[in-house]
Amino acid sequence: MMTFIGIMLTYIFIENFILTKFLGLCPFIGVSKKVDSAVGMGFAVIFVMSMASLVTWMVFHWLLEPNGLEFLQTVTFILVIATLVQLVEMIIQKISPPLYKALGIYLPLITTNCAVMGIALINVQKNYGIIESLFSGMAGGIGFLLAIFLMSSIREKFETEWIPKPFRGMPIAFITAGLMALAFMAFDKALLNNLLG
Repeated sequence: MMTFIGIMLTYIFIENFILTKFLGLCPFIGVSKKVDSAVGMGFAVIFVMSMASLVTWMVFHWLLEPNGLEFLQTVTFILVIATLVQLVEMIIQKISPPLYKALGIYLPLITTNCAVMGIALINVQKNYGIIESLFSGMAGGIGFLLAIFLMSSIREKFETEWIPKPFRGMPIAFITAGLMALAFMAFDKALLNNLLG
Protein backbone atom coordinates (compact mmCIF):
# COMPACT_ATOMS: atom_id res chain seq x y z
CA MET A 1 0.00 0.00 0.00
CA MET A 2 2.84 2.37 0.83
CA THR A 3 4.31 1.73 -2.61
CA PHE A 4 1.12 2.99 -4.27
CA ILE A 5 0.98 6.06 -2.01
CA GLY A 6 4.65 6.72 -2.83
CA ILE A 7 3.95 6.43 -6.57
CA MET A 8 0.97 8.79 -6.28
CA LEU A 9 2.89 11.43 -4.29
CA THR A 10 5.91 11.12 -6.57
CA TYR A 11 4.09 11.77 -9.85
CA ILE A 12 1.71 14.39 -8.46
CA PHE A 13 4.26 16.54 -6.60
CA ILE A 14 7.89 15.40 -6.81
CA GLU A 15 8.14 14.39 -10.48
CA ASN A 16 5.19 16.35 -11.89
CA PHE A 17 5.42 15.92 -15.66
CA ILE A 18 4.67 19.57 -16.38
CA LEU A 19 6.62 21.33 -13.66
CA THR A 20 9.68 19.10 -13.22
CA LYS A 21 10.01 17.20 -16.49
CA PHE A 22 8.48 19.90 -18.76
CA LEU A 23 6.52 17.32 -20.74
CA GLY A 24 3.12 18.26 -22.19
CA LEU A 25 3.71 22.02 -22.26
CA CYS A 26 1.67 22.60 -25.45
CA PRO A 27 -1.76 21.78 -23.94
CA PHE A 28 -0.62 23.17 -20.58
CA ILE A 29 0.01 26.65 -22.01
CA GLY A 30 -2.66 26.48 -24.73
CA VAL A 31 -5.65 25.39 -22.63
CA SER A 32 -4.82 27.14 -19.34
CA LYS A 33 -6.51 30.47 -20.17
CA LYS A 34 -9.84 29.47 -18.56
CA VAL A 35 -10.40 27.22 -15.54
CA ASP A 36 -13.34 25.32 -17.09
CA SER A 37 -11.47 24.19 -20.20
CA ALA A 38 -8.31 23.51 -18.15
CA VAL A 39 -10.17 21.21 -15.76
CA GLY A 40 -11.83 19.42 -18.71
CA MET A 41 -8.44 18.89 -20.32
CA GLY A 42 -7.02 17.71 -16.98
CA PHE A 43 -9.68 15.02 -16.59
CA ALA A 44 -9.21 13.93 -20.21
CA VAL A 45 -5.46 13.58 -19.57
CA ILE A 46 -6.09 11.61 -16.34
CA PHE A 47 -8.25 9.15 -18.28
CA VAL A 48 -5.84 8.85 -21.21
CA MET A 49 -2.72 8.51 -19.00
CA SER A 50 -4.38 5.90 -16.76
CA MET A 51 -5.72 3.80 -19.62
CA ALA A 52 -2.54 4.23 -21.69
CA SER A 53 -0.44 3.03 -18.74
CA LEU A 54 -2.64 -0.01 -18.29
CA VAL A 55 -2.95 -0.95 -21.97
CA THR A 56 0.69 -0.28 -22.88
CA TRP A 57 1.81 -2.41 -19.92
CA MET A 58 -0.37 -5.29 -21.14
CA VAL A 59 0.77 -4.88 -24.75
CA PHE A 60 4.44 -4.76 -23.75
CA HIS A 61 4.42 -7.65 -21.26
CA TRP A 62 1.88 -9.91 -22.95
CA LEU A 63 2.66 -9.31 -26.63
CA LEU A 64 5.95 -7.55 -27.37
CA GLU A 65 8.27 -8.98 -24.70
CA PRO A 66 7.28 -12.69 -25.09
CA ASN A 67 7.77 -12.45 -28.86
CA GLY A 68 11.06 -10.52 -28.75
CA LEU A 69 9.44 -7.42 -30.28
CA GLU A 70 10.51 -4.88 -27.64
CA PHE A 71 11.94 -2.68 -30.41
CA LEU A 72 8.34 -1.95 -31.51
CA GLN A 73 7.35 -0.45 -28.16
CA THR A 74 7.44 3.20 -29.28
CA VAL A 75 5.31 2.64 -32.39
CA THR A 76 2.91 0.39 -30.50
CA PHE A 77 2.56 2.83 -27.61
CA ILE A 78 1.81 5.68 -30.04
CA LEU A 79 -0.95 3.61 -31.66
CA VAL A 80 -2.48 2.75 -28.27
CA ILE A 81 -2.39 6.39 -27.13
CA ALA A 82 -3.86 7.65 -30.42
CA THR A 83 -6.73 5.15 -30.14
CA LEU A 84 -7.48 6.19 -26.55
CA VAL A 85 -7.44 9.88 -27.48
CA GLN A 86 -9.91 9.23 -30.31
CA LEU A 87 -12.17 7.49 -27.80
CA VAL A 88 -11.95 10.41 -25.36
CA GLU A 89 -12.57 12.90 -28.18
CA MET A 90 -15.75 11.08 -29.26
CA ILE A 91 -17.01 10.85 -25.66
CA ILE A 92 -16.41 14.56 -24.92
CA GLN A 93 -18.00 15.56 -28.23
CA LYS A 94 -21.16 13.62 -27.31
CA ILE A 95 -21.32 14.52 -23.61
CA SER A 96 -20.16 18.16 -23.61
CA PRO A 97 -20.03 19.96 -26.99
CA PRO A 98 -19.06 23.30 -25.33
CA LEU A 99 -16.05 21.65 -23.65
CA TYR A 100 -15.17 19.93 -26.93
CA LYS A 101 -15.24 23.32 -28.66
CA ALA A 102 -13.24 24.99 -25.86
CA LEU A 103 -10.50 22.34 -26.00
CA GLY A 104 -10.30 22.69 -29.78
CA ILE A 105 -7.08 21.48 -31.37
CA TYR A 106 -5.51 20.72 -27.97
CA LEU A 107 -7.67 17.63 -27.42
CA PRO A 108 -6.22 15.72 -30.40
CA LEU A 109 -2.80 16.97 -29.30
CA ILE A 110 -3.03 14.65 -26.28
CA THR A 111 -2.00 12.00 -28.84
CA THR A 112 1.37 13.69 -29.16
CA ASN A 113 1.50 14.77 -25.50
CA CYS A 114 4.91 13.50 -24.50
CA ALA A 115 3.74 13.18 -20.87
CA VAL A 116 1.43 10.32 -21.88
CA MET A 117 4.21 8.60 -23.81
CA GLY A 118 6.63 9.40 -20.98
CA ILE A 119 4.60 7.58 -18.34
CA ALA A 120 4.19 4.53 -20.60
CA LEU A 121 7.95 4.34 -21.13
CA ILE A 122 8.73 5.01 -17.43
CA ASN A 123 6.45 2.12 -16.42
CA VAL A 124 8.46 -0.24 -18.63
CA GLN A 125 11.85 1.17 -17.56
CA LYS A 126 11.05 0.99 -13.84
CA ASN A 127 9.60 -2.50 -14.31
CA TYR A 128 6.34 -1.57 -12.60
CA GLY A 129 3.64 -4.20 -12.25
CA ILE A 130 0.24 -3.70 -13.82
CA ILE A 131 -1.33 -2.04 -10.75
CA GLU A 132 1.74 0.16 -10.18
CA SER A 133 1.55 1.23 -13.84
CA LEU A 134 -2.12 2.13 -13.48
CA PHE A 135 -1.38 4.16 -10.32
CA SER A 136 1.57 5.95 -11.95
CA GLY A 137 -0.57 6.87 -14.97
CA MET A 138 -3.38 8.11 -12.77
CA ALA A 139 -0.96 10.08 -10.58
CA GLY A 140 0.72 11.61 -13.63
CA GLY A 141 -2.70 12.72 -14.88
CA ILE A 142 -3.65 14.13 -11.48
CA GLY A 143 -0.34 16.02 -11.42
CA PHE A 144 -1.19 17.43 -14.86
CA LEU A 145 -4.66 18.43 -13.61
CA LEU A 146 -3.18 20.11 -10.53
CA ALA A 147 -0.64 22.06 -12.59
CA ILE A 148 -3.10 23.17 -15.28
CA PHE A 149 -5.75 24.12 -12.70
CA LEU A 150 -3.27 26.28 -10.77
CA MET A 151 -2.01 27.86 -13.99
CA SER A 152 -5.50 28.61 -15.29
CA SER A 153 -6.52 30.14 -11.95
CA ILE A 154 -3.51 32.45 -12.08
CA ARG A 155 -4.03 33.33 -15.75
CA GLU A 156 -7.67 34.24 -15.15
CA LYS A 157 -6.46 36.70 -12.50
CA PHE A 158 -4.12 38.24 -15.09
CA GLU A 159 -7.20 39.34 -17.08
CA THR A 160 -8.10 41.85 -14.34
CA GLU A 161 -4.57 42.85 -13.27
CA TRP A 162 -2.25 45.38 -14.84
CA ILE A 163 0.74 43.75 -16.52
CA PRO A 164 3.45 45.68 -18.38
CA LYS A 165 2.84 45.47 -22.14
CA PRO A 166 5.98 43.43 -23.02
CA PHE A 167 4.96 40.72 -20.53
CA ARG A 168 1.31 40.30 -21.56
CA GLY A 169 0.17 37.00 -23.07
CA MET A 170 2.72 34.23 -23.50
CA PRO A 171 5.67 35.91 -21.71
CA ILE A 172 3.81 36.17 -18.39
CA ALA A 173 2.46 32.63 -18.87
CA PHE A 174 5.98 31.23 -19.22
CA ILE A 175 7.26 33.31 -16.30
CA THR A 176 4.39 31.98 -14.18
CA ALA A 177 5.12 28.39 -15.26
CA GLY A 178 8.76 28.88 -14.27
CA LEU A 179 7.82 30.24 -10.85
CA MET A 180 5.41 27.32 -10.34
CA ALA A 181 8.20 24.90 -11.26
CA LEU A 182 10.45 26.54 -8.66
CA ALA A 183 7.69 26.20 -6.06
CA PHE A 184 7.30 22.49 -6.86
CA MET A 185 11.04 21.99 -6.31
CA ALA A 186 10.21 22.21 -2.58
CA PHE A 187 8.71 18.73 -2.93
CA ASP A 188 11.57 16.27 -3.02
CA LYS A 189 12.46 12.69 -2.17
CA ALA A 190 13.41 13.64 1.40
CA LEU A 191 9.90 15.01 1.97
CA LEU A 192 8.42 11.78 0.60
CA ASN A 193 10.65 9.69 2.87
CA ASN A 194 9.62 11.78 5.90
CA LEU A 195 5.93 11.42 5.04
CA LEU A 196 6.03 7.68 4.45
CA GLY A 197 8.67 6.84 7.04
